[in-house]
This record gives sequence, C-alpha cells and structure tokens, in this order.
Amino acid sequence: MKTTFLDFEQPVADLESKIEALRFAQEKSAVDISEEIGRLEEKSRLLTRDIYARLSPWQVCQVARHAQRPYTLDYLSLIFTDFEELHGDRAFADDHAIVGGLARLDGESVMVIG
Repeated sequence: MKTTFLDFEQPVADLESKIEALRFAQEKSAVDISEEIGRLEEKSRLLTRDIYARLSPWQVCQVARHAQRPYTLDYLSLIFTDFEELHGDRAFADDHAIVGGLARLDGESVMVIG
C-alpha cells in the first residue's frame, strides 16, 4: 500500500520520493549511491521526528484520524486466537465505530471491546 502523507508531512514526502527515485536509479545503474540514499534516509528520519515534536492540536487530530492508521481488527489476530465478532445492538444494527467479540488470550476466554 502506498503511503498517504498529510499536508504538514509534505517535506518528508518529497524526501521519500527522492529516496525512491535514487533506489530505482541504483537498480538500473552500476553506480553505487547507497551512501547518498543513507544520508537522505537519516535526513527524513530527523525531519519526521522534528515535525511530530511540534504538531498543533489539529495536526494531532489528523494523525489520529489518518485512513492508513491501524484499526482494532488489525491488532486482534496478532494478540488473540479464536476471535468471534459479535454483531448487532438492541435496534438490530451494527455500530461501525466499535468492535466487540469473544476470543482467547493464552487459552483463557475473554471479551474484547475496542
């Protein structure tokens, strides 16, 4: 899946594009540019750290709502076994904002809500 960057992450997106272009060029060429790629990767890492250290409240909200952020169901198979999702409420409908079900954690039956 291609990473989708938020508008305040644009400098990082530009660096990542350059890194990807250099990787592609290195595959097609005999010239070793791995040192330059490493330098740009370090610059990208530091820039990302700097950007995320100074997020505004709205930017924090954007990160929390990012479409590529993991959902509860993404974690369940990594933590639990035999997860069985329960559906419906008293109005016979599903609330897509919350997931609940039965699962096993270290052999014990548990109720999962997330």
